[in-house]
Amino acid sequence: MNAIDTNVLVYFVDFDEPVKRAKAIDLLERLGAEETETVLPWQVAAEFLSCLRRWENEGKIDRDDTLQHLSQLESMLPLVYPTQSVLRLSLDLSSRYPLSHWDSMLLAACVEAGVDTLYTEDLDEGTTYDPVRIVNPFV
Repeated sequence: MNAIDTNVLVYFVDFDEPVKRAKAIDLLERLGAEETETVLPWQVAAEFLSCLRRWENEGKIDRDDTLQHLSQLESMLPLVYPTQSVLRLSLDLSSRYPLSHWDSMLLAACVEAGVDTLYTEDLDEGTTYDPVRIVNPFV
């Protein structure tokens, strides 16, 4: 199973980053065509919405844009929710790897959901974290 990180979604809708936007679009189209399921961790959806709200406050987009992006996301990927055990798993991961709090939370949610590939630019390409492999789609 695959998962994507917030940066993939941000670039998917960010016209100010045309090169990364094209790569994000290509990745999401490719993942959508594969038989392997791609899921959206709840934390990623929340972070993406936070980014959209920040863009609203900066005047970069309006509420209709936010709602459109959110609707598109909801139609593309199934949302997976973490359970309470993610908290302890996050602590375990962060005690064994040099991870930020939020990265360890995301990885723990991925482990719990059965994700084996996480697409992100925020972690080291090719690294595997119990058993989640990191792929940077922007390299």
